[in-house]
Amino acid sequence: MYSPIPELNQLKDFYDRVGHVGFSDGFEFYDYGSNAGLDTWSPDPEFVSRFIPFAQSTGSGSSYALWRCDDRTDLATLPVIMVGDEGELYVVARNLLELFQVLTIDSEFHDPDLVEDHSFAHEDYLTWLDQNFGLGPPEDLEAFWAEMKEVRDQFRTWRSQYVDLDD
Repeated sequence: MYSPIPELNQLKDFYDRVGHVGFSDGFEFYDYGSNAGLDTWSPDPEFVSRFIPFAQSTGSGSSYALWRCDDRTDLATLPVIMVGDEGELYVVARNLLELFQVLTIDSEFHDPDLVEDHSFAHEDYLTWLDQNFGLGPPEDLEAFWAEMKEVRDQFRTWRSQYVDLDD
């Protein structure tokens, strides 16, 4: 078992089954809970302890991590944070299933306008996502991003205790 999160384990099984050929640009699993360089953001151990990194999000080394915003037990419902290799630290999804939808964009910058060719297993991923979760790409991307405003604001407020970033 890769993690204590069934949904993430299902994605890892799919990832392993397609042979790491890629289903979404930049996405690549690494050890669940690894540091992902979070200790370089703040020396405060409380800051680092609030993240659960699980995957690379870009080819240049950015990561996805779950943010332990509270003490909920269903880790799949935690917000997903982009820990950027160029100074980005922001919410990319309100929960793991929303991240699965973000991955359908097939762009490490989460911008469908930047997709020239889909990843090799992209169509397989769309089928897998529909069959396992009844989900597909966000129908209205602007509305999808707008729905994250509350959790993004919450995250900005929390992270400002540890990191000073210009948004």
